[in-house]
Amino acid sequence: MTIKVGDKLPEATFTVMKDGKPSPLSVADLTAGKKVALFAVPGAFTPTCSARHLPGYKESAADFRAKGVDTIACVSVNDVFVMNAWGKDQQVGEDVVMLADGNGAFAKAVGLEMDGTGFGMGSRSKRYSMIVEDGVVKQLNVEAPGEFKVSAADFMLGQL
Repeated sequence: MTIKVGDKLPEATFTVMKDGKPSPLSVADLTAGKKVALFAVPGAFTPTCSARHLPGYKESAADFRAKGVDTIACVSVNDVFVMNAWGKDQQVGEDVVMLADGNGAFAKAVGLEMDGTGFGMGSRSKRYSMIVEDGVVKQLNVEAPGEFKVSAADFMLGQL
């Protein structure tokens, strides 16, 4: 079942790079008492994700903060080393938290996994964005297959 507006995010644990080492970060720790702009991509270093999706959030970080967003987070079904390298490549710095959902547990828990085997990618996450306040989904924007519109940074900024 796909998560919907008004639902509390399921408990899951991402992996982030902290002090040069992989570290767990729970959904609760990410979202407790915060407004989070969370967006998901099918894969790090993939064309749309690298050319438009992640850069849009990086470039709009100050605008998100001005609208009360505490954290911008990017999640992908990739390992923490790939997510860390992608964040460095895209120069996100502290503007975007790079969340590794290595086994796709979060994507599956929110019902937004996709089958990328036709592209040699295995199980991945659909492209989407959501506004989460204190663990509760306030906005949810799931892209149609092959689209990049409603999960873009400018679309989400218009919802805040």
